[in-house]
Amino acid sequence: MTKEKIEYYRKLGLKMTPQRLAILEYLEGNTSHPSAEDIFRHVEEKFPSMSFATVYNTLEALKERGLILELSIEPGKKRFDPNTEPHHHMICERCHKIFDVFEDFAVNLPEKYTKDFKVKRCEVVFYGLCKECQEKEV
Repeated sequence: MTKEKIEYYRKLGLKMTPQRLAILEYLEGNTSHPSAEDIFRHVEEKFPSMSFATVYNTLEALKERGLILELSIEPGKKRFDPNTEPHHHMICERCHKIFDVFEDFAVNLPEKYTKDFKVKRCEVVFYGLCKECQEKEV
């Protein structure tokens, strides 16, 4: 991680420990939408004495600062997305891989829903089977 990036996180009020740096490095450019458990397992290899609470607290701090998105698109499991640009997702119902979709879809809610509610953002989630899982069906 570059010194500029570390300084950027410090200016946002994040204490930069070696464990937190490892978490940030793992998340940077990561498109697998890892869970907190996934992140913990990865970073624990380098820091065996690190606690799960360190991962969880780091994710919460990043979420509060708008640096990651928390996805609740898989029942009982939160995933994290370091790409905070507006986008949608496709989820394979068999292997649970999550894919980003960077196309816009017109979602026009009837006025009865928007009359008393201001929509700030919208996320469309597609559920189905990825190519690999489709090939396993044949």
